[in-house]
Amino acid sequence: MTAPTTRTTLPKWAESLRQKYLAGEASTFVLYRNVFDNFLVGDTLHNLQSFLVTELFRDTKKHICEVSLERGIRALRGQPAGTSAANQDVQEPSTGDVGLLTAMHALEAQMRNEQSTAVIVPYADALLPAADPSFMAQQDRQIYLAFHRWSLDKTLTTGDNITILITESLNAINPGLLSNPKVAAIEIPMPDLVVRQKVIAFFAPKLSEPQVTLFSERTGGLRTVQLASIMASSEGHGMSEAERRTLILQLLHGTPDADTRATTLATITAGMSPGEIGKLIEPSKALPEGGANQEVLKVIHTRKREMIEKECAGLIEFIEPKHGLASVGGHENIKTELLAIAKNLKEGEATLTPMGLLAVGPMGSGKTFVIKAFLKEAGLSAVALKNFRSKWVGSTEANLERVLATVKAMGPIAVIIDEGDRSFGSGDSEGGDDGTSSRVIARLKEFMAETENRGQVLFVMMTNRPDKLDTDIKRPGRLDRKIPFFYCESAAERAQVLQAVLSRYGENCMATNEELLKLCDSLGGYSNADLEAVALLAVELARNLATPLDAVALTQACADFMPPQERDMIEFMELLAVSETSRRSMLPKRFRDMAMADIQSNLLAAKRRALSR
Repeated sequence: MTAPTTRTTLPKWAESLRQKYLAGEASTFVLYRNVFDNFLVGDTLHNLQSFLVTELFRDTKKHICEVSLERGIRALRGQPAGTSAANQDVQEPSTGDVGLLTAMHALEAQMRNEQSTAVIVPYADALLPAADPSFMAQQDRQIYLAFHRWSLDKTLTTGDNITILITESLNAINPGLLSNPKVAAIEIPMPDLVVRQKVIAFFAPKLSEPQVTLFSERTGGLRTVQLASIMASSEGHGMSEAERRTLILQLLHGTPDADTRATTLATITAGMSPGEIGKLIEPSKALPEGGANQEVLKVIHTRKREMIEKECAGLIEFIEPKHGLASVGGHENIKTELLAIAKNLKEGEATLTPMGLLAVGPMGSGKTFVIKAFLKEAGLSAVALKNFRSKWVGSTEANLERVLATVKAMGPIAVIIDEGDRSFGSGDSEGGDDGTSSRVIARLKEFMAETENRGQVLFVMMTNRPDKLDTDIKRPGRLDRKIPFFYCESAAERAQVLQAVLSRYGENCMATNEELLKLCDSLGGYSNADLEAVALLAVELARNLATPLDAVALTQACADFMPPQERDMIEFMELLAVSETSRRSMLPKRFRDMAMADIQSNLLAAKRRALSR
């Protein structure tokens, strides 16, 4: 593949392919990951095959053909030499493995005779599935062997011939082919910031340069095809931009800046029905702080969320915290630690940012709420991994890679794994999955340890049983900051929690601080969840009796509420949190000066009591 005299600037992945080919490193390439996207070159939008034919191989290959299980072999450019029956087979699609294999032999003869041929194999995983050759049908083995031989045959590799295998998941391709030293795998990544800027400017030319920059920063994780479905200039998606603008102008009639808002909103609602637009536009609400751009960003965020959740097949869920750390009662040491991390994240101090956080402590100690408040404080987008052990069946690895690629493209972002002991337990993988769970967990561990993710992808795991986690998941470089959670130590802390809970729910408490302290003095051992239950029960009692929410209502609620009686288990979980913490300064006073030997002996004794039932 010689470089043409006037060559279009290629994407980085395509330039990498070209350089490896010219250097003789490989003549068979596997393109994977974002293979179903579109690629913008100048003013032309290509799918992957169109890009390869029209741009990459435009001036360098005489013949280009497609090999697929569905359509056999067909010419995309040029004609096979001669008019023999064998060559005719190359021109016409063939059906069945036998017919395809025969056509491949004819194609090989042409590649040897005429050379300068590019072979493109879409859906290569269907033709070369990841299977043990000893268990493959004879025709499947023959097709696999043909591609393997092509990659090594010097006559073919030195004859300016190239083979491109296309698959979304690298794990879906036969591993015997991938291990071949003359086969190179090249990842097609999700669009980066620069690419998104070009795509948004192309599809929405009416946007100003600052708007293009702002919107491109907020669309990380979206493919070009998804950006096209949002932006105004995309075609074939129902209502035109002018029709959308007219509709939005009607919805915003009588509101400030209606004309400007309608113009901007029409730009980013391509592909939406009138009903969908009506749900997104809120004419009764004033413009948020930041003006029209913030309103547009809200629409983009909503559409981005829908697209990514659909893209990841329900395997992730977006988390949108409502409260910051100011709404957290108690946990002063933890809040100090998390505020420092949030500050580093906001300032882009990747060196000072942990790779991951492990929140440990007994149930009901506020781990989930505090972590969500931290995400709000840090301004981090966040997604939760959902049930990957039970849902990722069959195409498990492919789904996982899609999720990880999306997450990486969305950075900076937090990935939340609640009840981590269930997902990353140290026991054997569940029976019947042929080692799939082990492979999934191993890949997640590998991703968590990638140093380039520091400051971009923050893993946050929560568990009350860290003893069930694999030891290597807790090591520095994965979950390197371990934050212990405990029940409130004093009446003052419990009063803070009650006040914070009532404030979050918009309830006005008439009890004085002295009354709250006196009441909370009798609530020793109550978890944050218990205190929230007491507060809401007091609200219910006050409303039923049409009385103020005062000390009397709170006292009645305390007398009526029955907290869970799991003291042995709670003590065990507290000592587990003590043994896992990464900093003594985050421990309560009763644990802070305890020697490690005493912690371990107390932990073993508590474990016997808790698990002996």
